[in-house]
Formats: sequence, C-alpha cells, structure tokens
Amino acid sequence: MQYDLAIIGGGPAGVSGGIYASRKQLKTIFITENFGGQSVVSEDIQNWIGFPHISGTELAKALEQHLRTYAGNIVNIKTGTRVKTISKSGVGFTLSTEGGESFETKSILLAVGSTRRKITVPGSDKFENRGITYCASCDGPLFSGQDVAVIGGGNAGFETAAQLSAYCKSVSIIHKNDFFKGDEVTVKKVLSKENVRGILNVELLSIEGEKSVTGLKYKDKVSGETITLSLQGVFVEIGLIPSTNFVKDIVELNKLGQILIDPKTQQTKTKGIWASGDCTDSLYHQNNIASGDAVRALEDIYVHLHTK
Repeated sequence: MQYDLAIIGGGPAGVSGGIYASRKQLKTIFITENFGGQSVVSEDIQNWIGFPHISGTELAKALEQHLRTYAGNIVNIKTGTRVKTISKSGVGFTLSTEGGESFETKSILLAVGSTRRKITVPGSDKFENRGITYCASCDGPLFSGQDVAVIGGGNAGFETAAQLSAYCKSVSIIHKNDFFKGDEVTVKKVLSKENVRGILNVELLSIEGEKSVTGLKYKDKVSGETITLSLQGVFVEIGLIPSTNFVKDIVELNKLGQILIDPKTQQTKTKGIWASGDCTDSLYHQNNIASGDAVRALEDIYVHLHTK
C-alpha cells in the first residue's frame, strides 16, 4: 500500500506531526528508533508548555502515550528501527529501514533532530547530567545562585550566557580562540553584564568534581598557566550535529548539515518532503518550537495532498 505520509523521528516534532496526521485522517507510517528526542537525558525540564516540571524520561513516555492514544488505524507506528534510505518512486517515495522493511508514501515529514556536539576531556562523561548540561533552556534554572561556565564563543554560547546571567551568581564564557565568534553587538551586550566575563585562548583540560561538578581546569594558551575555575555547572554550546546524513542525496542541506526549508511552510526544496525541528536551518531550536514547526508542516502537507 502507499501511505499518505511518512513521519521520521519520535521527538516533539515527530509526535506533534503524528497527532495532527491522525486528526486529519492521513494514513501515516511513523518510524522512530525511540521517543523523546534530545531532552530524554534531562532530569528536570521546566519549559515544556503545560508542565512546570517534567523529566526527559517522563516527557518521552507522555509523547508516546499521546500518539498511541490517537493513532488508531490511521498512524502505523514502527519503533526500534531507523530509515536507511529514501528514494523517489513514481509519484511518491520509497523508504527502506535498517530492519529490511520498505514503505511507499506520497509525502514525508523529516523530524530527525540532531545531537549535541560534546566535549571530550577527562570528567566530561562522568559528570554529564551531574553538572555538565547541553540544554540551558531545560536545566538552567537548576543552577540558580551558583557559579557556572559556558563553553562556546558563538551566538549560541552568548545567548545561553545571557539567559543564565538572570539567575546564576556568575557566568564565565570559555572559548578556545583569541576572539569570540558571536555577533559583535551580542558579544558586547552580554559581556557588559556585571556577572558575566569572557575568557579567551582556553585549552580545556578537565572537568573536576566528586559526586558532581566542582570545577573546570584549563590551560591559558598565551601564558601557559594552568587554571582551575571553581563552579557548579558547565553549559556546553559548541554546536549541533544534525541527523541528516541519510537524506543528503534527496534534500538540500546547508554546510552545517541542516535541511533547508521554507519557514512559512516547512517545505524542503524537494517537492513532497517537509522538515521540522532541530534538523532544519530554522533560526531557533527548542522542544516547543519543534512541535509548532511540525504542526505548521502538517497543515501544509494536508493542503498539498488535497489540492493535487
């Protein structure tokens, strides 16, 4: 059979798309390795609308339950597998999974997300989610009144530092180069805050601690001095790695590997394929934004399928 829609990804974007597909009675194949997206590792998410507090694990369960509640015989859910290839086929597309299954579909919503680029120094694995975090929007308020560092000198790092400065005692922005990569206006504005400072020419050596983070050790690449900052939190903003390698031959990607989309509709430059969430070149990436992206996409997909 040929499905109306294939949705790939089980995070907030994919699940929001699946729920709307069910409501619009679009026969859908929904494929994901697991539910929850990046936030599944967060212990306390405070910005998911409708839930003052929810853990990443609970969010993943809630997303899956919501989708299964409305899936009925409209949304066919396949978990524990990944899509390996997508190819054009007649008036639609053929999807092949790593498990050897094949599905035909008229349209596709890519909601495959991305992974955070991680630091790799002694202590980085040990203290992940015990002081090291990759999501300020999710975990920032947990460090209220404490000393923290942001690793990364681009706009994302400075946006994170600005957010943290509102409730953290101090914020140190750590960067490996001799200049910050963020926009000049943003850099100047954030560094003007009394509790924010920038540290350049850093060679990160290790994250220190016992049960949780207590410090960050680095080498000043100019002076050669080894310095240990006393702090309780480390926020990493050194980029995202979109999970888009398997679609590079069918949709257009930018140099970062993000899928190029029309922000009005979420359509890619390949007719019949839409994308939403962290895998796209949208300016901002968060759970709530990803969810809204997918809803926008589904509205456009519905129009596309019913006006051909």
